[in-house]
Amino acid sequence: MVKKGAIEEIFSKARFADEPKSYVIFYRDFHTIKELTLPEFLTQSNNFQTIPISRIKKIKKSNTILFEKNVARDE
Repeated sequence: MVKKGAIEEIFSKARFADEPKSYVIFYRDFHTIKELTLPEFLTQSNNFQTIPISRIKKIKKSNTILFEKNVARDE
């Protein structure tokens, strides 16, 4: 199960207290992993309507990983 609270907290901080463009979201799109900046992701996902939060694999800010989904539980 995805930790929705952790992801929501990261998104909230990024949008309101930091520079959103410095955050990169990696998400599963069928059999590939795509990456977008946070503002691009929010636009593409239509606020999680077309890309649900459960498909987020990793969130990075600069070179720091803020969230990474456990791959072993994913499969």
